[in-house]
Amino acid sequence: MTDFPGAPSGPSTGSRLRVLAAMSGGVDSAVAAARAAEAGHEVTGVHLALSSNPQSFRTGARGCCTLEDSRDARRAADVIGIPFYVWDLAERFREDVIDDFVAEYAAGRTPNPCLRCNEKIKFAALLDKAVALGFDAVCTGHYARIVDLPGGGRELHRAVDAAKDQSYVLGVLDAEQLAHSLFPLGDTTKEEIRVEAERRGLAVAKKPDSHDICFIADGDTQKFLAQHLGTAAGDIVDADGTKLGEHDGAYGFTIGQRKGLRIGRPAADGKPRYVLDISPVTNTVTVGPAEGLDVLGLTAIRPRWCGAAPVGEGRYTAQLRAHGEEVPVTAGAAGGELLVRLDRPVRGIAPGQAVVLYDGTRVVGSATISATERRDTAKI
Repeated sequence: MTDFPGAPSGPSTGSRLRVLAAMSGGVDSAVAAARAAEAGHEVTGVHLALSSNPQSFRTGARGCCTLEDSRDARRAADVIGIPFYVWDLAERFREDVIDDFVAEYAAGRTPNPCLRCNEKIKFAALLDKAVALGFDAVCTGHYARIVDLPGGGRELHRAVDAAKDQSYVLGVLDAEQLAHSLFPLGDTTKEEIRVEAERRGLAVAKKPDSHDICFIADGDTQKFLAQHLGTAAGDIVDADGTKLGEHDGAYGFTIGQRKGLRIGRPAADGKPRYVLDISPVTNTVTVGPAEGLDVLGLTAIRPRWCGAAPVGEGRYTAQLRAHGEEVPVTAGAAGGELLVRLDRPVRGIAPGQAVVLYDGTRVVGSATISATERRDTAKI
């Protein structure tokens, strides 16, 4: 029986697993399912219906929740030769991802809906249902690696393809979830996956990757939020409170934003302004120079560890955005919070984003940023 790195141990009857393959309709999840089947596991494909009206989600190849995607997933399952089902998780997705997304923006924070989907849908709702039905593992097309430890237990590591690595959005997985996860693509580059898909006769071999937020049909986040939150005129001010302009809703801005500020006059120094702060209470957006975005420390809440929680302070690297670079940090958990000091300032870090800690390529855990310490106020 062929296998791939990071496959969990099978039941006592042997190494053959009952695997539920989450098939989005893209090339990655199709090849992941094919590899699991080729490894000799008993694989069943499932496509998650995440909208009660799929046509309201993005059409074409840019989303991951469309009618076209469902059909592509079914055709891929037929080629692989595995059973295929569609599971309706639209209500759960609306509550845990869409409603959360809107609420976070309303509170002046910047959420990551893909991370929330992994936490609440793919590795909570889906995995819980899979285990209840007798499956041993859930298989996805994420680019990440699972390493089995000699003494038992598993670790989550970065993928070999740094450009496609998705370990940042998987940092919310705990040890129990990792024990039932399969990531067959972690040791392969995206280019190799497309070549393999074509060799396997999968029609999605050249299908473009999905982009943007799947539940915002036209990609206009500000319009989507306005439809859910309404308009609420407020002031755009500088650091000393001087009014510079007006906006239709503070939720339409993110920390570090430069474009679309609609400020009537240039700054005295002639330099561009950026969003420094968003106050939902006063409905005020504060702007200022780029230096005002420098973050030297942060506090994060709701930490989730990919194994045992670290004890005391330690040296790590931290990733603060889905495609951001790693920064050396000192971090430690205290009272249910994660306190992080950055070795060098990083700009544009917003509450609501995730901080993911790494020890080399190993993912230590993830937490949600609740507050940042700027250069002019940091006491570290």
